[in-house]
Amino acid sequence: MSSDDAFEPGAGIAAEIKNTRIEQEMEQSYIDYAMSVIAGRALPDVRDGLKPVHRRILYAMHEAGVTANSSHRKSSSIVGETMGDYHPHGDSAIYDALARLAQDFSMRYPLVDGQGNFGSVDGDPPAAMRYTEARMSPIAEELLEDIDKDTVDFQSNYDDRKQEPTVLPSSFPNLLVNGSSGIAVGMSTNIPPHNLGEIIDATVELIDRPDSTVEDLMEHVKGPDFPTGANIVGRNAVHKAYKTGRGRIRVRADFDVDEEANRIIINELPFQENKARLIERIADDVNAGKIEGIRDIRDESDRDGIRVVIELKRGAMGEVVKNQLLDNHLEVTFGMINLSLVDGQPRVLTLKETLEEYLNHRREVVRRRSEYELDEAEDRAHILEGRLKALDDIDAVVETIRNSESRDDAKAALQGELVVEVDGEPLPTFDFSEEQAKHIVAMQLGSLTSMETAELKEEYEDVQATIERLEAILAEASELDAVIKSELQDIKDEYADDRRTSFVANTGEVTRADLIAEEDVAVVVSEDDYIKRMPIARFRAQRRGGKGIIGTDLKEGDSVSSVFVANTHDDLLCFTNHGQVYQLKTYQVPEMSRTARGKSAVNLLDFDDGEEITAVVNCDDLEEIDGYLTMVTKNGYIKRTSVDNFQNILSTGIIATKLDDGDQLVDVEVTDGTRDLVIGTEGGMSIRFDEDEVRAMGRSARGVRGIKLSEDDYVAGVAAIDEAHDSWVLTVTKNGYGKRTDIDAYRAQSRNGKGLIDIKANERNGPVCAINTVGEGDDLVVMSDQGQIMRTPVEELSTVGRNTMGVIVMDLDAGDYVSSVDVIPSSMVGEGEEVEGAEVDAEEADAEEADADAEETSAEAEEVDE
Repeated sequence: MSSDDAFEPGAGIAAEIKNTRIEQEMEQSYIDYAMSVIAGRALPDVRDGLKPVHRRILYAMHEAGVTANSSHRKSSSIVGETMGDYHPHGDSAIYDALARLAQDFSMRYPLVDGQGNFGSVDGDPPAAMRYTEARMSPIAEELLEDIDKDTVDFQSNYDDRKQEPTVLPSSFPNLLVNGSSGIAVGMSTNIPPHNLGEIIDATVELIDRPDSTVEDLMEHVKGPDFPTGANIVGRNAVHKAYKTGRGRIRVRADFDVDEEANRIIINELPFQENKARLIERIADDVNAGKIEGIRDIRDESDRDGIRVVIELKRGAMGEVVKNQLLDNHLEVTFGMINLSLVDGQPRVLTLKETLEEYLNHRREVVRRRSEYELDEAEDRAHILEGRLKALDDIDAVVETIRNSESRDDAKAALQGELVVEVDGEPLPTFDFSEEQAKHIVAMQLGSLTSMETAELKEEYEDVQATIERLEAILAEASELDAVIKSELQDIKDEYADDRRTSFVANTGEVTRADLIAEEDVAVVVSEDDYIKRMPIARFRAQRRGGKGIIGTDLKEGDSVSSVFVANTHDDLLCFTNHGQVYQLKTYQVPEMSRTARGKSAVNLLDFDDGEEITAVVNCDDLEEIDGYLTMVTKNGYIKRTSVDNFQNILSTGIIATKLDDGDQLVDVEVTDGTRDLVIGTEGGMSIRFDEDEVRAMGRSARGVRGIKLSEDDYVAGVAAIDEAHDSWVLTVTKNGYGKRTDIDAYRAQSRNGKGLIDIKANERNGPVCAINTVGEGDDLVVMSDQGQIMRTPVEELSTVGRNTMGVIVMDLDAGDYVSSVDVIPSSMVGEGEEVEGAEVDAEEADAEEADADAEETSAEAEEVDE
């Protein structure tokens, strides 16, 4: 070619150049790279459950004779042979894979029997490969069983010197039994280990009933069975994972809460959880104040198992600490992705599909093994037939061989290709095959004994039986499946063990409420919107007339607006004087000491200026009845609204009732449509009527008049009578006086009347600030404007009639007055801590009660009716 031709378009080197878009080349090259990673490194094969590195390690050990019956071999030797013959990658990657196969905390059924330090559940790395030794475990040999019987395909190794299997025969479904994890390009797999016996039972079920559903298979496969034990929370996630191939399974540590010893003992950890790191994280959270109640953590683990002891502080609640640990440390999520290679392509499989793919592989293995064994059996039968035929005419055979000039002539004579003559006379000819002739010529004289002849006949009969059996296996699919079932059952009998992972009920995610101790508390709110809660048990009930103790430290110019009693786990509806209602969880209120001021409620309740809580309703009370919220206003209006109207409350609150200008919502009661209501006024009046007299209305309604008010008189509150519990009407005045009166003393009237005199609201008593119904065993919590708080049993107050002065309830300092009163029902009353508090003088109490009796005798004459 001339130099001019070299520069012609399409000539020479230019003819080999192809034009392509760079994005197309990049895309194709990346896909090729990705597939090489997916198929050759990161994902397991569905048939044997192994990645190439694991398969090559086991095959290299098999070829080197490092089996379960051999002595241990240095890990460096195994790594070297694997790397030199089959896996041309770094020795550290091979050794890491080898070490994992030996870890009983990583593999449900370890495939390598390791000797030495192969790492620990604390995250300690294995010792260097020159220090450790290994050999195959017995169950690993089951994966390679019959590999020399043409059961699987082989391929050339990386340098074409040797052959390596593309897959192992795998006598059991190793992918599900030991699981697998790996990250490929654009995909990952995370298959949990399972119990061998359960997986084999499910496989047999699928053989017997090919139309079995995932639900049918789950009758056998209860769920993952992790080598470290622990507990699976609920079964729904497991069912979803088996049905779709993907799922998020919650795994919880196994632990005991020892209330007597005041400690929590961890016995089992979730799969792949680092014990040392776990203890460190718990300690960090304790030091940071995120977990309260833990005094000490000790790791008492040994060769027999895990044992982490968490010592609790005195008085700490074990259940709360347990929930705090569950929320952050003792419960993890196992993201199951059942992704594996099927015919070289990655696929996400269901439980049934995974077992079906394994069975297809196993059927192919057993078929090819049977064909191989049939060929060998037929060859052996052919040889035996020749030897038996020779024994039948042994004299002629021996004479022919003896008179042959060479071994080859003897073989030819036995095949009928050469005539042997003796003294010019030809000997009888035979028609043995070449192989038969070869074995006959090689026969020893000792085999001519009658015993050897009998053994040959017996062997021939056995070989014929084997041929018939193998032909039946190859001819009938049911016979082939029967072989698979039998071999699986043998594996189960040899290696199956009990489940290690149990199931616990799914009680839902650990919520913040689970992290809070359940206790009864007093919640204090000030007019400047400071709020806090304190355990009610801190306040021991004392006799009436005491000063109480400090309940809150108010800033200058602030005062208490309300106090109410609730449980930390209660959901509360908080009604305000502006007619709004807000929803609040009690545990959201910060817990503080008695002398603390509290924290601003702006982050809890979005109050307007001048808005304050006037009534609180427990949502638990609403769930018990299909009833109403009955509200009264300062100006005497009352209305009932169905509780259904308060289901979805915004964070900014919703309207509870419409108010006229100058009016305020002062009290709310829960009613069921059958109660009698008692409205009390600041001026000491009261009226009782049936709640049916107030029709049910919507939230935006104003309501109807409940009581006619005298000039300058206002409603103090409303009480609903529960005849099953309530015995008295309790009235408390601003100046700290109060009384209880039998409910029957308040005769029923029609609403919108002036009512009857309830208590003398004179200069001594001051105006009424609260009215409630109470029963035996109830306690009162009385809060003063300046922050004093006192708790006293209702029985401490004298039972007197209406229109009486009452007795002293709380001894107030000059300028102080009662701001709020709440009732602790008898079901919540318990013995609190010892606190200081003055008791009323006995002589003074007797004098007050005498005055109350005298006042009661003239009460009827002073009644005011409608």
